[in-house]
Amino acid sequence: MPMSLWLRCICLILVLHKNTTLAAPASAAIPVKVAPADVTSATGPTIKLDAGTFTGSSSSGVDKFLGIPFALSPTGSRRFALPVANDPYNGTYSATSFGFACPQQAVTIPNLNGAVGDIVNYAVNQVFSAIYPQSEDCLTINVIKPSTATPTSKLPVLAWIFGGGFELGSPNMYDGTSLVSRSVSLGSPVIYLSMNYRVSAFGFLAGKEVKSAGIGNLGLQDQRLALKWIQKYISAFGGDPTKVTIWGESAGAISVAMQMIANNGNHEGLFRGGIMQSGSPIPVGDITNGQKYYDAIVAQTGCSKASDTLSCLRTVPYSTLKKAVDASPSIFSYESLRLAYLPRADGVFLTDTPQHLVANGAVAKVPFITGDCDDEGTLFSLSTLNITTSAQLRTWIQDNYLPKASLSEIDQLLTLYTDKISEGSPFGTGSLNAITPQFKRIAAIQGDLVFQAARRFFLDNVSSKQNTWSFLSKRGKGIPVLGALHASDLLNSYFGGELVDYFIRFTNNLDPNVGSGSGIYWPKYDTSTRLLNTFLDGFIPQTITTDTYRKDGMDYLTKLGLSYPI
Repeated sequence: MPMSLWLRCICLILVLHKNTTLAAPASAAIPVKVAPADVTSATGPTIKLDAGTFTGSSSSGVDKFLGIPFALSPTGSRRFALPVANDPYNGTYSATSFGFACPQQAVTIPNLNGAVGDIVNYAVNQVFSAIYPQSEDCLTINVIKPSTATPTSKLPVLAWIFGGGFELGSPNMYDGTSLVSRSVSLGSPVIYLSMNYRVSAFGFLAGKEVKSAGIGNLGLQDQRLALKWIQKYISAFGGDPTKVTIWGESAGAISVAMQMIANNGNHEGLFRGGIMQSGSPIPVGDITNGQKYYDAIVAQTGCSKASDTLSCLRTVPYSTLKKAVDASPSIFSYESLRLAYLPRADGVFLTDTPQHLVANGAVAKVPFITGDCDDEGTLFSLSTLNITTSAQLRTWIQDNYLPKASLSEIDQLLTLYTDKISEGSPFGTGSLNAITPQFKRIAAIQGDLVFQAARRFFLDNVSSKQNTWSFLSKRGKGIPVLGALHASDLLNSYFGGELVDYFIRFTNNLDPNVGSGSGIYWPKYDTSTRLLNTFLDGFIPQTITTDTYRKDGMDYLTKLGLSYPI
């Protein structure tokens, strides 16, 4: 693949994930205590939490309180351990900057080899680290509210969980100021909150040692602790702890789904609704399925001979551990969406595989919105351009996704997802975008396996038990190669558009149709009608369609996912 196209892809991702209303700070910092004189001279708004006073910033009718620690630093003996709630606040704090990003897994651009690849990968990661400084001491939370909100306002809360393939990401990638301003202008004000959580091996280490220690899915556990922080403290900002909606995109959306099925569906009153953009309960298996990645890190950090390898990993210098983690396959590696680090059944927080929990009804009974982009798989299929024949694709699918499936099962899958270019993704683009003979086919399979089929399976199992709404974004079909790619719907939600109005209304009323704003009437989803709110390019921006496309293929992918979870 031409390097120029890869660079354009990287730029597009950064644009989609970078906030548009707040410039990136020169450095990120955990809120620091300041002398009383500094607080007295500060002009920003203040909030009292416990015996601590936090000074934020204010602009255009919106107050921001950024980088508030909600947990003790997950370093030293607390590395690879369950998060511990922060001590009661005491003293004075500056809360005007986002906190550090948690340690990010290095991005490796595929199809770039030798010195050129080394230079480009180094440059990309250096730029990313400069924009989003990293530290293990990273568990912070951010609150953005209308300036008029007081402790008696009892406003609904929209809590954002960022995406990034469970490998990278930070609340600093987004800014909720415009969303809060929009909610005020609609007469339906909300408080926006974003939380940090550990990613990559730091948050999703897997293996038998991890399972035995009961420390699986630490990133999800971080989110859970942040949700408990909301219950304790959001009233001080004017929020109502009984009116929390959790919202995420990509890994953030999958996280929302995981919070809905955690503890066998007991959401502990931590939220009353969910919004998922490109993410559902995914076809993953037991946490021991990630053993090879654990073993690789243990070997690369010199812990192989330790009697307790997990304890050894807690003592390894950060730079040594980070280097070993960066050597793991990333989301842009040849393995693509078969990620090294992601939520898996740990027997405690997730008592079974996600889709089995859904099938067994272990889902929080709260209303939710869920949707996908039409071409979810294109972005993640750029790393497999060397697969050009059906035989090569069969081998890759078996080795990568379905090692326990029979060849006849894989052949059936390839019959349902043919090599006819006009049927591949980007869907509806005919013979265009076929940068290899198998690219559009691979994109169709990956997008449906991880996103589209998983969403439909989720809805099939729960839409009769709770209020649900679903959407499909087909905007961006003119983007070369990628089409309506993964994360493109953020332009219609986080950064303005009809979806943000729906989400604000849902946060206020648990119904995306109740209240003022843009968009057509959005019917509920049920298995008899399967109605989707579909967003389009052109003069007709929205329409209602049915969720029946590629039914045979998605049904078969779901069957394989249930039988052979990753």
